[in-house]
Amino acid sequence: MTFTRQELQSLRNQFPVLHQQVNGRDLVYFDNAATSQKPQRVIDCVNHYYSKYNSNIHRGAHSLAAKATDAYEASRQVIADYINAPYETINFVRGVTEGINLVANTWGEANLQEGDEILLTQMEHHANIVPWQMIAERKGAIIKVLPISIDGEWDCSNLNEYINSKTKIVAFNAVSNALGTINPIHLLVDAAHAVGAITVVDGAQSAPHQTIDVDQWNVDFFTFGGHKMYGPTGIGILYGKKELLENMPPWQGGGEMIREVDFAGTTYNDLPFKFEAGTPNIAGVIGLGEAVRFLKETDVSRIATHEVHLLRLAEEGCQTIEGFEIYGKSTNKAGVLSFLIDGCHAYDLGVLLDKMGIATRTGHHCCQPLMKYYGVEGTCRVSFAAYNTEEEVEAFINGLKRAVQMLRG
Repeated sequence: MTFTRQELQSLRNQFPVLHQQVNGRDLVYFDNAATSQKPQRVIDCVNHYYSKYNSNIHRGAHSLAAKATDAYEASRQVIADYINAPYETINFVRGVTEGINLVANTWGEANLQEGDEILLTQMEHHANIVPWQMIAERKGAIIKVLPISIDGEWDCSNLNEYINSKTKIVAFNAVSNALGTINPIHLLVDAAHAVGAITVVDGAQSAPHQTIDVDQWNVDFFTFGGHKMYGPTGIGILYGKKELLENMPPWQGGGEMIREVDFAGTTYNDLPFKFEAGTPNIAGVIGLGEAVRFLKETDVSRIATHEVHLLRLAEEGCQTIEGFEIYGKSTNKAGVLSFLIDGCHAYDLGVLLDKMGIATRTGHHCCQPLMKYYGVEGTCRVSFAAYNTEEEVEAFINGLKRAVQMLRG
């Protein structure tokens, strides 16, 4: 069920950045796949930490340190509950990029051997390509790539050609940031586990748009960042199955990840602290916990329904534009519309839309191999969030038509 007009207005009132003009026009923010806006409660939560109980965590005996520690660990618990994971399996990282790098440099470093294979898919973000290329080069492993269909869906017709006894890691996104495709996670998870491989799931785009259940999905690692799901930048989590995390070496050394240090040697801390070296982004963690509470209270399934409703309206309205072409035509999509228009460069469209107060994203969306597959340099992308409206979609369609008219003369 989508939101009523009253519910949607109440939602929008929680986001202060939305209530402004850009280039003399009311802001229409359609760049949510890059980063979402923050509700006042998240902003207040971060400000409250800095203004009322700013302190380092875990190590202090004083009241402010105890209060900060309690808030920090309460966020870990609310996030664990949100994705149906044990508390000790939630590791705080800067975001998805760091989460994937952590796995590559710990599990990958300890387990990969020459000739082993790592399977990626053709729709991956650079953050889920480059770390695997780096570890593969060091260890002599081989990168394989699962192709996709022209509609932007995994081509699993010959999966046994890509997943076999040599496969050790299968890494993929749950939702494509460039196409909006919601991927059938279980297909690759089941195939990977059948040959003893682990799965690493980029959840950057799924966290704000899907109900996440890492236990039901049976994924080995799952990572997401806060800033795409109404939380602060520079904070995210890496979930890993407990037995895997316990057997992985630490990635970074320093405070908190240790139990005892001596010049003769060091013993490492228990989970979840083993992979959290140094003073963390305390305010970011507390803010991320509040963002997750916001998502739970708002109901992520209703948010997703609302976003898909807006997507369908946008697709229908844009189809009337001559030369309009959608990239990503899966029947199961999140609220992402990636497109090109004949005779109009994506960047030019983005600049003209910005002049009308409409924020979009243009370029390759950190998916250059995917763009190469489609034979384009990049696309124009609009992406929706809980606070977007039908009126904004109408403004976008009208603005796009005007931009096309201007570019075509």
